[in-house]
Amino acid sequence: MKKLIFIMLLAMLPVAAMSAPAGKDDSSKTVVFTVSPKMHCNNCENKIKNNIRYEKGVSRIATDLKKQTVTVTYDSEKTNTDNLSKAFKKIGYTAKECKADVPAEKNKTAK
Repeated sequence: MKKLIFIMLLAMLPVAAMSAPAGKDDSSKTVVFTVSPKMHCNNCENKIKNNIRYEKGVSRIATDLKKQTVTVTYDSEKTNTDNLSKAFKKIGYTAKECKADVPAEKNKTAK
């Protein structure tokens, strides 16, 4: 009986492997924001993380207090950077998109 179950499981394995998604989803994107007012403490980071994570399509949020950045990974089919910026505004922050590899100070635009 055990052999029969084992053989049936082996026969189903290739079918299960083909139905699983292969690799990373193409609709997943990552954006880096700088926020104003600046994050000063863990409470600021937690406020951002705990509120932005509920935005539709957001799958991951990482904050960096030292660099003053918020990195958001999201599903581009469910949301976009404009919607994310609006979500920041709801909690009292102005978010500006910046490049991930450039320090926050260099991403500021002159007024």
